[in-house]
Formats: sequence, structure tokens, C-alpha cells
Amino acid sequence: MSERTGCDVWLKLEGANPTGSFKDRGMTVAVSAAIHEGAEAVVCASTGNTAASAAAYAARAGLRGAVIVPEGKIATGKLAQALIHGARVVALRGNFDQALELVRELVDRHPMALVNSVNPYRIEGQKTAAFEVCDELGEAPDVLSIPVGNAGNVTAWWKGFDEYGVAPRLHGYQAEGAAPLVHGAPVESPETVASAIRIGNPARWEDAMDAFTSSRGEVRAVSDEEILAAYALLGEREGVFCEPASAASVAGLLKYGAEGRVVCVLTGHGLKDPTTALAQAAPVMPCEPRLEDVERAVLAS
Repeated sequence: MSERTGCDVWLKLEGANPTGSFKDRGMTVAVSAAIHEGAEAVVCASTGNTAASAAAYAARAGLRGAVIVPEGKIATGKLAQALIHGARVVALRGNFDQALELVRELVDRHPMALVNSVNPYRIEGQKTAAFEVCDELGEAPDVLSIPVGNAGNVTAWWKGFDEYGVAPRLHGYQAEGAAPLVHGAPVESPETVASAIRIGNPARWEDAMDAFTSSRGEVRAVSDEEILAAYALLGEREGVFCEPASAASVAGLLKYGAEGRVVCVLTGHGLKDPTTALAQAAPVMPCEPRLEDVERAVLAS
């Protein structure tokens, strides 16, 4: 990546967190706060990663968990996680933005804690990623390249950098089919292969735009083709398997460039979405159990 871009590129692998995404940073704080405040359950709207994380931390805390996901729009790995952790999974015949609106109304009527990124404790947990980057590098990067969906993560990173006393430029990237911050208006029916950022009306819109402005950064769009090309490049050339939405940070860097030391945030592990991986990869080669057949299969150009 460094050779290809002319920058000093670093990858922040958030897929190494317990449920495989950056969401765990904020969720452990939000669920702890929910217990302290006497909530009987936690609930969230989700495109997948928040659902998986909320379900896991609710299970660990002994709370009931409920997640509302857009029907047919959640990656297989994320759905499996939410179910195995015992959460009540509701498939809404609508999009994420409608789901979030409904869960906000739900918590007003029941003793449940809303653990989406509108919850301030989520931001407090997620800002620690900025601390880690600065500690590991010994200083702030020049640029942070980050995917943008509901915009809670870019908000949290900027809060962390601000508290650390540094101000790198934030370069945020949305998918072309779900780029409300780029266009300056909500997208009624967002569509992208990058399901984690398939959001048309980000809950942290104003906070995110303030972060981009304050950091002298930018928010721009990348196509699904560019996202998948970056996704494949990371796997084949860097040995890093991330989910498609994560690759938006790399796709943006490849398309628009940057200068100096650049940290690309890879928000989730590739095993979150095995269906996309299998669709993009070369086919498995069948082979008879004979040495000459195995040789041909292995050595074929």
C-alpha cells in the first residue's frame, strides 16, 4: 500500500476485537452504563456489526438483547453472531434509518437502553482507538482514512484525537449509493455492497461534519467497484481480510490520495460477510485423488 500510494500507510485492524468489529469498544461501555442505570434490556437498530456486539455484551451482562435489522440486508456472519448470543432478532421490512427511528420510540416506552451510536457512552468507548494509534505510532498520523456510515465512529475518533491534543486530517469515505454526507441530503433508499455503511441518514451527521471541518479534512464517495477492488487488494497483497465496508478507507486513499503518514481504519473482519468473499474469489478447483492430477491443479497457471 505504501509503495502504491507514495504514503506511509498503516492499517488499523479493528476486526481483532472480540466480536470482530470496532463496535465492541463502545458497546462494552454502553452496556456497563445500562446495568448501572437499571435497564432490563438493551436494544439497537443495526446493519449487522452493532447487532452482533450488542447481543454478545448483553449476554455477558445477563441482560435481554433485542436487535432490529433490515430484512435481507444483513451479512450472514453478523446475523449468525446475533442469533448465537441469544438476542431477539427482528427483521424489519424497511431500512436502517426506519429501524433506528422505531427503536428510539421503543425505549421511550419501556425500561430498555438504546445502544446505537446516539448513546454517548458508545462514543466514549470508541474514542480509545485514537489513543491507541497515537500511542503505537508515538505521534498522531497526518491523515486518518475511515469508512463512514452512521458517522458515530468518525465522531469518536475526532473526540479521541482532540482529547489527546492532536489534530490529524480526517478523510471519510462513503459508498456512492449511500453517500448522504457527500451529497448534503439524506438518501431515501441507500444501496451498496458495503452493508455496514448502507445508511441514508446518519445519526451523527452534524458531529461528523464538524469533525471533518475542524480537522481540515474531507468526506467523499467511492464506488462499489472501487471498494471491492480495494477489498481484494488487501486480501491478496497484504494478507488482510476485512469486510467490504472496511475497504472503503483504502479505496478512498487509492482514488483520492493523501500525503504523509496515513492510517486506514479497517472496521470489521472479513468473516463477517463470507458470502461476498466467496462471490469475489476464484473458484475452488476439483481434483481426483491422484498425484498427477494434484500436480496439475497446484501448478496450473
